[in-house]
Amino acid sequence: MSRRCELTGKAVLSGHLVSHSNRKTKRKFLPNLCNVTLQSETLQRSVRLRVSANALRSVEHRGGLDSFLAKAKNDELSDNARTIKREIEKKLAAAN
Repeated sequence: MSRRCELTGKAVLSGHLVSHSNRKTKRKFLPNLCNVTLQSETLQRSVRLRVSANALRSVEHRGGLDSFLAKAKNDELSDNARTIKREIEKKLAAAN
């Protein structure tokens, strides 16, 4: 499983660990990933995703998973999140 957020696309960054003597050694900056179960109101079911803590806050701020995915760009989303987005769009189109 890759260390990448399924909703925002945040991934591992690399940089330097700088000592007091200014010696630089390589290190990784890992995203704060959490396994969460989010509720989709349109699909009437829960969805398990691996998202960053930052993305979890964004989902809450935008008013839930459905509204977050409606505004999200497809290139940032994982394959799993893209299929969920498509299902939500189909269900909303059928309702209208």
